[in-house]
Amino acid sequence: MKPTISIPQHWGYPRFALDQRTEKGTILGLYYYPSGTELANKFDEGWRYVLMSNKNSDEISYLQENQIQPLSPQELFTQITAEIDFYQQQINILNRQLTVLTKGVNNG
Repeated sequence: MKPTISIPQHWGYPRFALDQRTEKGTILGLYYYPSGTELANKFDEGWRYVLMSNKNSDEISYLQENQIQPLSPQELFTQITAEIDFYQQQINILNRQLTVLTKGVNNG
């Protein structure tokens, strides 16, 4: 069963999605300041996004929609390809370790 998020009809729909990669990082969360609330009066109503700039860092930023730019298809392709290459190297290393281990077990 897929998780479902319900957004009240009187709120605008968010422009970005959870786990979406952007120029400033990956979107981890989002929240909304509804009109007529103290937070909306102070900071403007609308969606706010929680982004992690780097998966190896605990640095988090909180940005409005107008502060975020999605990655171009080419940038997204380059990021994903690099990540696949990294994990493929990790798999190769683990396979070599497994081969050494199984040779040692079979010879022992």
